[in-house]
Amino acid sequence: MYKGILHTHYLVVTLFLFIYIIKTILLLSDKNDLLARFTKATRILEIIVSVLFLLTGIYLMTQLPSIPSLIWIKLLLVFGSIPVAIVGFKKSNKVMAALSLVMITASFGLAEISHKKMVRADNTGIGMDDGKALYENTCASCHGSDGKLGLSGAKDLSATLLDAGAIKGIILHGKGMMPAAQVNEQQATAIADYVNGTLKGHSFTE
Repeated sequence: MYKGILHTHYLVVTLFLFIYIIKTILLLSDKNDLLARFTKATRILEIIVSVLFLLTGIYLMTQLPSIPSLIWIKLLLVFGSIPVAIVGFKKSNKVMAALSLVMITASFGLAEISHKKMVRADNTGIGMDDGKALYENTCASCHGSDGKLGLSGAKDLSATLLDAGAIKGIILHGKGMMPAAQVNEQQATAIADYVNGTLKGHSFTE
């Protein structure tokens, strides 16, 4: 689900930028009649794209263990660009329309920078669905590679009776002395599936 939402977000952001680039070019070129026709023709599409932009963006933010400062700046730029764009196009103000486009484009650029930083910092760039690698980087220090280490009171994962859903809940929210892991929902799912499918019930003896 996460990947589907992510891809949808990128698609609607691209469409959103495409629409505003065309509108801004038409305004700057003094093609007001063509701008009016284009705006009318894409009004419903623009509403749909804007709503999906907002909803998918909110969902993706809820999947982050913490919200980086660059994302907050992105949000300020996005929400700041909206009134600037409305006034700019309504009054045919070229400066404000161009400024709005710059703000939207900058917000997208900041999101990309933030995403790349998180990929580098988040488990050293491990794939979101690589349960074993995520486990090794997030859980093995207390549970051990085989789930049996038991450091700081960590449970023996090879003997757990919990299913993948319950394991995921503990990973995300913590339990007892174990704090919530700094992973998002998809990563927690990958780790839980690895524990449930590989570690649980295995003795790991030669």
